[in-house]
Amino acid sequence: MLERMQILKCNDCGVVLEVLDGGECEVACCGKTLNVLEERTADVGKEKHVPVCEQTSQGLTVKVGSVPHPMEQNHYIEWIEVVADGKVSRQFLKPGDAPEATFPIKPGKLSVREHCNLHGLWTGQHQ
Repeated sequence: MLERMQILKCNDCGVVLEVLDGGECEVACCGKTLNVLEERTADVGKEKHVPVCEQTSQGLTVKVGSVPHPMEQNHYIEWIEVVADGKVSRQFLKPGDAPEATFPIKPGKLSVREHCNLHGLWTGQHQ
């Protein structure tokens, strides 16, 4: 059963999909059924992935990792997303960018997630 806002990725071509409405179907790409990515919440390796949030005068700044995540050609953060009050804001990144984004969002309960092209989906909460 697919649920709203789940993320799926094709391991062959790299396409990433987000579910907007759930359902009982299988999604396929490159001839294979896609699996839902697990939202990881704790760093374990050398690179840090858990989103770190800071309220600033411009809004909510989300930085990837307690130390900046690499933003190299073959290893980088593809996007950062904030969900607040039922609204989704997303910033796409590319190699060479800073691993962070600022969203014009007021303080409150929200969830943050980001996607690393090598290490998958990471999430965190902010209040």
